[in-house]
Amino acid sequence: MNDRIIHAKLRKLANKKYAETAQRFFKTGPGEYGEGDEFLGIRVPVLRKLSKEYQTITVEEAESLLRSTIHEERLLALFILIRIYSRGEEGERKRIYGIYLNNTEFINNWDLVDSSAEHIVGSFLLNKGKNPLYQLAGSKDLWERRISIMSTFCFIKHGKYSETLKISKLLLHDKEDLIHKAVGWMLREVGKRDLPLEEKFLKEHYKGMPRTMLRYAIEKFPESKRQRYLKDKI
Repeated sequence: MNDRIIHAKLRKLANKKYAETAQRFFKTGPGEYGEGDEFLGIRVPVLRKLSKEYQTITVEEAESLLRSTIHEERLLALFILIRIYSRGEEGERKRIYGIYLNNTEFINNWDLVDSSAEHIVGSFLLNKGKNPLYQLAGSKDLWERRISIMSTFCFIKHGKYSETLKISKLLLHDKEDLIHKAVGWMLREVGKRDLPLEEKFLKEHYKGMPRTMLRYAIEKFPESKRQRYLKDKI
């Protein structure tokens, strides 16, 4: 019932002009990574506000929303699941974690992954075995691989960096630019907290890194140091 109310609410908020912009931005054309995705044209702050309004819907209703063909409905569903997860007991959290991993086919763009993976997958696995992340890292699916590295943002924020570095190493030679960006970003986040550790990793691997990954990883370095890495003079 609530999911139907949400469907109707979102359609009233639709903005055709912004939807067209979003479809270009999120690469929904033929052969692009977001091929065929549909947008209503609702901005993220509006969806975050709605997630607070609808945070008392059931997990089943949120999962139904997550399976929508509409991008904003899937993003809203994830925001709601994060809210339910954050106040839930261990059993509820485990259930939401399971729902998340059983629905990765619907978590199929970088904004969906980046806004949710650390808060559900990373949070659930923070003090548990990390094998599910390595299974995701070895997936043929681009978004599951991105979930694997982005989930480690939660660990980074808790001062735990080893999984980020191990998964980064596994993804060093990934063919997808969206993985290069995510790995570089997480390495940069490690460096913000432990620069010697990031540099140790970089000195071992930077020569074989995709250029985009390296650029993201060293983005905050002083310009002279950045240029030494980029010119292969470290």
